[in-house]
Amino acid sequence: MTTEPMPARRLNPLLAASGRAERWLASIPASLPLLALRIALAVPFYKSGLTKWDGFLTLSDGAKFLFVDEFQLHILGSQYPYPFPLAAATLAGIAEIVLPILLVLGLGPRFAALGLLAMTAVIQFTVPEGWANFHLPWAAMALALIVFGPGKVAIDSFVLPERQAQRQHL
Repeated sequence: MTTEPMPARRLNPLLAASGRAERWLASIPASLPLLALRIALAVPFYKSGLTKWDGFLTLSDGAKFLFVDEFQLHILGSQYPYPFPLAAATLAGIAEIVLPILLVLGLGPRFAALGLLAMTAVIQFTVPEGWANFHLPWAAMALALIVFGPGKVAIDSFVLPERQAQRQHL
């Protein structure tokens, strides 16, 4: 059975509909996916941060155990214990609560995303097998937010004059 090319008059409506759909999709404000990226990146870090505390600045026993006894840095085929594990656990716990909140609110969102990107790199050295399912998507989201900023739906865009000019384009 031979297939003949679709006649141009039947292809034209499909191309027109495709063009309309593409224009409609392109009309979605960039702020919407940027807000979704901020939330998507913030949620896993915030949830992890909640597990590190038993109260205000009281590090959980589980977090202490993980950083002291379980977590190892995997560098060049060797494993090394975390330097200053309780300080690392405390800093990680603080960062995992504060940075996601700043990111979602849009207060210093590029710096918050940069902090989460740095944390992702450390996590990659700690749990190297998680790169495809977790670390790569987190790094991609953080990089997109660093490059493109938070969009219009961010406190920074209302407070900082230079961000107000950028809001016009997003």
